[in-house]
Amino acid sequence: MNETAQTLPPRRKSWFNPWSTGAVLIALVVLGPIFAVAVMALFPTENIWPHLIATTLPRYLGNTALLMAGVGLLAALTGTGAAWLIARYRFPLSGWLEWLLLLPLAVPAYVGAYALVDLLEYAGPVQTALRGLFGWQSARDYYFPEIRSMGSAIVVLAAALYPYVYLLARAAFHEQSGASEEVAMSLGQGALARLRRIGLPLARPAVAAGTAIVMMEAVNDFGTVDYFAVQTLTAGIFNTWLEGGNAGGAAQIACVVLALVILLVTLEKASRRKARFFNQGGRHRPVTRKVLTGWAAAGACVLCLIPFLVGFVLPAGTILSHAVARADIWQQSALYAAVWNTVFVGAIAALLTVSGGLLLVYGVRLSGRGLPRLLQPITTIGYAAPGAVLAVGILIPLAVFDNKLADVVLALTGYDPGLLLTGTGFALVLAYFVRFFAIAQGAADAAFERVSPSLPAAARSLGRRQGQVLREIYVPLIRGSVGSALLLVFVDCVKELPATLLLRPFNYDTLATRVHDQASLENLTEASPAAILIILVSLFAVILLARTNRANF
Repeated sequence: MNETAQTLPPRRKSWFNPWSTGAVLIALVVLGPIFAVAVMALFPTENIWPHLIATTLPRYLGNTALLMAGVGLLAALTGTGAAWLIARYRFPLSGWLEWLLLLPLAVPAYVGAYALVDLLEYAGPVQTALRGLFGWQSARDYYFPEIRSMGSAIVVLAAALYPYVYLLARAAFHEQSGASEEVAMSLGQGALARLRRIGLPLARPAVAAGTAIVMMEAVNDFGTVDYFAVQTLTAGIFNTWLEGGNAGGAAQIACVVLALVILLVTLEKASRRKARFFNQGGRHRPVTRKVLTGWAAAGACVLCLIPFLVGFVLPAGTILSHAVARADIWQQSALYAAVWNTVFVGAIAALLTVSGGLLLVYGVRLSGRGLPRLLQPITTIGYAAPGAVLAVGILIPLAVFDNKLADVVLALTGYDPGLLLTGTGFALVLAYFVRFFAIAQGAADAAFERVSPSLPAAARSLGRRQGQVLREIYVPLIRGSVGSALLLVFVDCVKELPATLLLRPFNYDTLATRVHDQASLENLTEASPAAILIILVSLFAVILLARTNRANF
């Protein structure tokens, strides 16, 4: 028997691995729209590159670069400063502010833009009160900053996005050793010197990562820049495609956006490539927070209150005042149709996205082959790609396929089914799947890492198949992470505006598009119920995020 066993050739691996194949297919679905954008840009039906370069592209590119730089700088200063004060000092309300500073994540930037204009425009309560107080008769009697401007867009976006920097920077400051802080104090270094020489260098990777996220979200924004009449690359995609009727030109602008985002991600990773800081195991001791008193305590409290008030209280309070002013606007059937569309499409997209993330990560772990491992990190580019870019890469190829499919069905059956894919919510679900796949994949990858390899190995030794191991071992152990990912993806689907505007079927409104449509008509009262519902849904995710982070500190 032993001789026979020794003469048998080694068992070959099957050329077909369903888990590996499934992982590759999921990755191709995520990368397909981005590839389609590149193809349409390289081979457009009408090449308008020379026209774009000679006319609008420099303005789009310059405005986008200025917006990214302004929002990134302001959000980095706000988030890092607030994180330093919260992590290093105790002052009145500091315990509450540690979590209240996260709440602006629940308010979409475009909602903040509508609220700011409503509050500060010529007919708004602020300027009206100033005219009444000082007896001014018209705008010629006094100076007031232009509300619909690049500066306002930067402030609104930074106020909505700074929590990304704050969250990562606060975690980095919490993890720093108290010994280095004490040594610096013994050498006579003041608070600002310790921040500049110790705190910031050690937290630089976290601050850089948070700022990069903020800048990518600024590029993705359409509702804010459209309302403030700031012509960015994302606005240029809308103008070229919808107003100019040139899908190839929109794809070419979309490629510029992609190149800009990829450059940003590359620079962010390169900036922290050689930065490595380690805690010394058991010798690590957290920093003891210093208790502030007097003017120092009041100043720290005010500095942390300002971003919370501007990013959450101001927009949420303004929208809420409109929502409660007229009870009848809550009875409109169109509002509840938008609620149903939002919940239905968002829930399906969240389920498919998280399921796809789980299957991709599990398939890559099982296959051990090069192609799935190569494709897995590349799929995260979907989150960096703005929704308008994905819409270009999804709608044009999908419309061509949809029309051919309808022609085939008509030729075979004599029945015209119409547009089965682009005429329904399918395109929206696909866009959400691609856009937020990185969230699901990241959550799944981190959750799988926490499961001991001995557990699935033991299940396999007892005869469980690979699918059963996933269902019976992994899923019960990581259900908390899966639930968090489902909620986060769902909330992002609820707030997503650019892709939804471009891909929704006719007469198909979500909460985000209803807010945008009504606010674009200067009808903030009609937009307020949908905006309040978006904020309430988003608050659930923020509270979950706060609870998760509370467990880590």
